[in-house]
Amino acid sequence: MADNTVAWQKAFLDQHQLDAAYLHHAQCWFEPLAAALLAHRNGAGARRPMLVAVNGSQGSGKSTLCAWLCAHLQAEQGVRAISISLDDFYLTRAQRLELAATVHPLLATRGVPGTHDMHLLNNTLDALLAPGRAGAVSVPRFDKARDDRRVPPHWDTVAGAVDIVLLEGWCMGARPETTAALAHAVNPLEREEDPDGSWRGYVNNALLCDYLPLYERVNQWVMLAAPSFDCVYHWRLEQERKLAVGARGDTTGVMTELQLARFVQFYQRLTEQCIARLPTVVDYLYTLDAQRAIVASRPQWGMVS
Repeated sequence: MADNTVAWQKAFLDQHQLDAAYLHHAQCWFEPLAAALLAHRNGAGARRPMLVAVNGSQGSGKSTLCAWLCAHLQAEQGVRAISISLDDFYLTRAQRLELAATVHPLLATRGVPGTHDMHLLNNTLDALLAPGRAGAVSVPRFDKARDDRRVPPHWDTVAGAVDIVLLEGWCMGARPETTAALAHAVNPLEREEDPDGSWRGYVNNALLCDYLPLYERVNQWVMLAAPSFDCVYHWRLEQERKLAVGARGDTTGVMTELQLARFVQFYQRLTEQCIARLPTVVDYLYTLDAQRAIVASRPQWGMVS
């Protein structure tokens, strides 16, 4: 193995606190994806920056997958890929509290469509995807431990042109529902705290007006498919515990187990829709088991000896 490969792989494992087994996992399942994305971009002709959407429920491994793709493509192919998260484009806490006061109390909680700053997201994508861009682009960062967006001096800076932008988000690909579907509450949160369906309607309208146009910008779709919504609470609980460890004293946005049980209900409707619908329409599908291990893929990649 080349020294360069050993170096970037070690740095990746250290940064993400992973053991060496992850590299074999990535070789089997993700190297074919990296090659397929690169082939699609090179086959596009114009060689414009390509936008790849990555869907997966909370805790499914989207961020780690995207980080690995970026590191691998840069080190092995000389292709610059960057990853941005839909989570970093949440409205500020003050903006969500204003929505809670004027539209519906449930909009104080980050997560669903309607709680993202889509104007900021689209402007950021415009800059990142501009062919031949030479200048720097500021990418916002959201601090989940504080439940608020970081101030601009603490945003990330992307200098120079990029080849591939990976946009990962739990609800990427979710679509508006019918009036009849919205009328049916899927959990106690919807039934008790949104009895007239006005919160659901606001979210649905955001999907229609803001997210469908976003999807038109996507060149390729990837999904990490959970076996069911039941897994999401346990996966998200692991994330919350890690968040508490890294919060460094300010745990404003860190949730207890009881708070988390309520919180995941905000995501249930659209997560279940994505699990049911997206596997048949995405370009690249990874099927997960309850322990988040990949058990199948489409195209049919797999474990190697």
